[in-house]
Amino acid sequence: MPWIDLEGAVNVRDLGGLPTDDGGETVAGRLLRADNLQGLSAVDVSRLVREIGLTTVVDLRSSAELTSEGPAPLDAVPGVRHAHHPVIPEIGSATDAVAEALLLKRKQDRSRFPADPTCGHYLGYLEDRPDQVVGAVRSIALDQGAAVVHCAAGKDRTGVVVALALTAVGVRPHAVVADYAATGERAEAILDRLRRSPTYARDIDSLPAEAHRARPETMTAFLEQMDARYGGVARWLTGHGLGPGELSRLRAKLRQPLQIRDRTDAAVSHCGRPVRALRPRSGALPICPATDSRPPLAGYLPFALDRHDLDLSSQDLASCFPAPGTVVGRE
Repeated sequence: MPWIDLEGAVNVRDLGGLPTDDGGETVAGRLLRADNLQGLSAVDVSRLVREIGLTTVVDLRSSAELTSEGPAPLDAVPGVRHAHHPVIPEIGSATDAVAEALLLKRKQDRSRFPADPTCGHYLGYLEDRPDQVVGAVRSIALDQGAAVVHCAAGKDRTGVVVALALTAVGVRPHAVVADYAATGERAEAILDRLRRSPTYARDIDSLPAEAHRARPETMTAFLEQMDARYGGVARWLTGHGLGPGELSRLRAKLRQPLQIRDRTDAAVSHCGRPVRALRPRSGALPICPATDSRPPLAGYLPFALDRHDLDLSSQDLASCFPAPGTVVGRE
């Protein structure tokens, strides 16, 4: 797990390198997740902004938390946008910990998903504040550099928004679950920091220990419920206001473009002759010198891809496939 060790935060990691359904992976330095960022040092800020390229902070805390905690170090950095998307109902002076305590005691959390009230709590974000959940994902998609999503502990609200963004771009469920569960590795450090905060100290110990655990079963259940109840994450997002173009931008931002292996040193074309090392555009297939055409796409990829992954036009795609009835030899 690519942890980012900072002086003023303990649950920060880069979400690059996660496997996707089609064999690709997410890009490093595009999406980060974190706990409370109020205690960042000057060195931390420099690392995030100058080294990693942070340009957007997606803050999921309530308005009451923001007021209580006051300005954060990143707020004053030029070129860093602060996007506030509180995903729990604004209930007066309640902090995240208080809100969780109240919600966990409500019958509606158990009624949403009796087998795991925390999963029911997560589903409540979608029911209570769908506009803010979608807004948070949109802020990630529209960001031009690296975006960091955070709340107080970096577990629940951050875990849900990050899981939605990753799942929407095709990250494999087991990788989403593993990322969520990784917060457990730093649970004690997270709680120690929150206990030192006047905003959270009184509330931390009011919750049962189980409420602080990042159980993989909880995220597994949440993803399964997204499929069962809503037909999948992407359908829920687009059904609640995320535009198709925004979903495409999210995918382009987080996904590592799949690369076709370069075999120009010893490659042969589909007609059996050497292929010259010519790639008109990044990702384009090599040219056969005998036919001055590209070989069948299926001969170079083990599975079908979106043409945008290869930077191919419709005409390029047409030229990659043989005409009906053409016999193509296999090497």
